[in-house]
Amino acid sequence: MKRLLYAFIYISFVAILIACQSKPSADSPSGNVAQAFSASYKAPAFVPDERIEKIKAIAPEIQQSIEEHAKAKKIPGIAYGIVVDNQLIVASATGFAHIEKEIPATSASSFRIASMTKSFTAMAVIKLRDEGKLLLSDPVSQYIPELSNVVYLTKDAPAMDIENLLTMTAGFPEDNPWGDRQLDEPDQMLMDLVGEGVSFSNVPSCQFEYSNTGYALLGYIISRVSGMPYQEYITKNILQPLGMEHTYWEYDSVPEQQLVLGYRWEDEQWKLEPMLHDGSYGAMGGLITSIEDFAKYVSFHLSAWPPRNDDEAGPIKRSSLREMQTPQFPSLNAHAKDYNGEACPTVSGYGYGLGITEYCNGMKRVSHAGALPGFGSNYTFYPDYGVGIMAFCNLTYMSPWSLKDISKLLFETASLKPRKLPASDILLERQEQVTQLIQHWEPDLEDKILAENFYLDISREDRMAEVHKIFKKAGPIEEVGEIEPENQLRGNYTIKAQHGELKIYFTLTPEKNPKVQQLYVSFQEKDTK
Repeated sequence: MKRLLYAFIYISFVAILIACQSKPSADSPSGNVAQAFSASYKAPAFVPDERIEKIKAIAPEIQQSIEEHAKAKKIPGIAYGIVVDNQLIVASATGFAHIEKEIPATSASSFRIASMTKSFTAMAVIKLRDEGKLLLSDPVSQYIPELSNVVYLTKDAPAMDIENLLTMTAGFPEDNPWGDRQLDEPDQMLMDLVGEGVSFSNVPSCQFEYSNTGYALLGYIISRVSGMPYQEYITKNILQPLGMEHTYWEYDSVPEQQLVLGYRWEDEQWKLEPMLHDGSYGAMGGLITSIEDFAKYVSFHLSAWPPRNDDEAGPIKRSSLREMQTPQFPSLNAHAKDYNGEACPTVSGYGYGLGITEYCNGMKRVSHAGALPGFGSNYTFYPDYGVGIMAFCNLTYMSPWSLKDISKLLFETASLKPRKLPASDILLERQEQVTQLIQHWEPDLEDKILAENFYLDISREDRMAEVHKIFKKAGPIEEVGEIEPENQLRGNYTIKAQHGELKIYFTLTPEKNPKVQQLYVSFQEKDTK
């Protein structure tokens, strides 16, 4: 029974601590405050790092998947790419950017990426927060007085704040079909809309519901706080620092040979969709970019991981990027399936302009789709793998890929593996000491490494008796395995013995000199069949 209890506790800790999910306060600007840090910290790393070679090896199969998808869905043109860390290692395309002129789509072609714009808007808000120019807890009405007299659904409804807009929890209704057609509306239309009164589908801070209007309001707030149009602020403070010189807000600004036209499939033919100019709703979906340019943005998001001691290099800090990638109001999909169609429950939620999903195996996926009349786009990145994929197409509301097929190629055919966390110096030291402790129970060693609670939780006599019983079954030790750290102060390892394996799991206290507060030892006999 004890073994079952220990196993349950262990699995629970693994589930809880499987990812770095710490979230700073929304009201805490991440400024350049000097703080002490550990010089001995070892960041997770790829061992060995064969990601680029593995992905390049499956590039022909990815191209085939994209071409088959384009044919099946009648998509005029698709461009796609794969980023590993800060390198665009695969970039290709199929079909046409302009059917009438037979201009082929390329990785340099400029597609409207629709709602993929939202994370740029969110990043601009976070940058202003980090600079102390606003707080995410600020009421929206502080920057848009027209919302001061809004009529909420209930008497106890909290006033919507900036974080509600970022996380789509302001209570606005889903507005995709209508919102898509507002792209080129002037600021006055947006202010008239809120001034006349908006309708709510939910009470603020209670539920996620996708809202383009919320992100249009964020664009307006960026303009008010920065003193310049949000397009100019994002261009100067995000696009240009990242070297995104071929990303545009207005389609009139795009060179003719680069501009991708959008189409819909109707009456067994492609029909041209009208291009909308940029306007107040552009903050929710107005950007036009290429795979080659957008790869730089994906690389920047990937650079947030793992947490490390390197100097900062980017429009916002790595910790702020990780904050953007942290889900709010997460929900469980108990009936979800993985790319093989196997049952795999997921937990997902919306962060700041990004959707986040964690699968049953612990894999974390950050993504956002985009869709407007004439276009469909998507990007997905896997923080623990340092890999990002993106694809754009020019067919109304169409996904540009079969993500299931590409995921299968990446994680099954190429067999990509996540980073591994190295054991900290203190874990390695305690592992050696714990191995010695459970064999000899030396009082001097106990005093040195055991926390004050250790024998209060289970008496020394009971602990020794339990472990002696296990060693009697196991026989002489043959080999002590490497520790598998869960974090800096928690890990497990295996001891091979004559008749089976001992599983050792321990956790350390938060003291300056961390001591062993929990220790579980179990035994599994060799399979003699």
